[in-house]
Order: sequence, then C-alpha cells, then structure tokens
Amino acid sequence: MKDIDALIAMMAKLPGLGPRSARRAVLHMIKKRALLMVPLADTLQHVAATARECVNCGNVGTADLCDICVADKRANGEICVVEDVADLWAMERSGVFKGRYHVLGGTLSALDAVGPDELRIPKLMERVSGEQISEVILALNATIDGQTTAHYIAGELETRGVAVTSLAQGVPIGGELDYLDDGTITAALKARKAL
Repeated sequence: MKDIDALIAMMAKLPGLGPRSARRAVLHMIKKRALLMVPLADTLQHVAATARECVNCGNVGTADLCDICVADKRANGEICVVEDVADLWAMERSGVFKGRYHVLGGTLSALDAVGPDELRIPKLMERVSGEQISEVILALNATIDGQTTAHYIAGELETRGVAVTSLAQGVPIGGELDYLDDGTITAALKARKAL
C-alpha cells in the first residue's frame, strides 16, 4: 500500500488533480494495468529521457529544434510571442496561426525580480535580427505583468523595422456583458471598431 500511496501523492501534484482525483485515477490504472498503467509507465520513461526545450523558440519537443522551427512553410516572417509552452499549444490548437513562435518563459515582474535577461527576450531580439522577421505578434496574457512585458518588447522592437501587433482583447464570441468582469468590458470598449 505504501507504493500505491506514493503514486497517489505524485499524481496529486499534477495540475487539476487533487488527492481524490489522483486516488480515482490510480485505482482506475491499477484495474486496467495492462491497458493503461504499463504503457503509461513506458511512455513516461521514454518522454523523460527524450523531451527537451527547443533551442530556438523554447517549445517542448524531442529534438534540439521543434517541428515548428524546422518547418520551412512556417518561415513566413511572423513570430508569435507567448509566455509559456501551454500558450503556444493553445494557439496551435486553433490552427489559425501559420508562422513561428517564441516562448518567453514568463513575464517581467519587478516584485519577483524577473527582468528581461531572466526571460528569453534577448533571444527574441536575436531572432528578429537574424530570421527576416516582418511582424511580431504579442500574444501575452492580459495581466499587469503581461502588459508590462508587451510594452517592454514593443519598445525594444521600435527601431528594428518590424510591425508589432497584439491579440485583440475584449468580449469573447458568445460572451454576455452581464457575465464579464470590469477589466474585460473596459478593454472591449477601448478596442471598439466601426461596423
């Protein structure tokens, strides 16, 4: 039982899983040992040995350069800057963006002593200079730190001859005003456009 409790404790550390959910998942895996637990253990071991950060953009893959960075058709002059890999994967799920990405690894934060050199901002500037980039899309979260980071990057890119854009913010498709927070309504009102 000690080993099973240790597995439950490890599973409970995963995002979205608490002790109860972890217990249910472990019990399910034990019941389906041959179908789930053994293949999962093999896959975890393989990924632990092969996963690495892309040296160019910061995405996660199994080679020094991720699949997006090596795809010639993605070299269209556009770089979408995101805070972390989860944001990159969310953008990829939409299937809309066809350029390349740059993962910062966080946002600027004076309180946490996170400056540009603690993030991948110098690497972004290097890429803009070396990859014939025409547009940098700032897809950073609409938080104070995200907006501070976006303004800093825009300032750094101001003299480099590239267009700097950001994702639209405001009322989501299907959103009702009554359910939106004040910040979202304010952003939507400021970003209004003619019909």
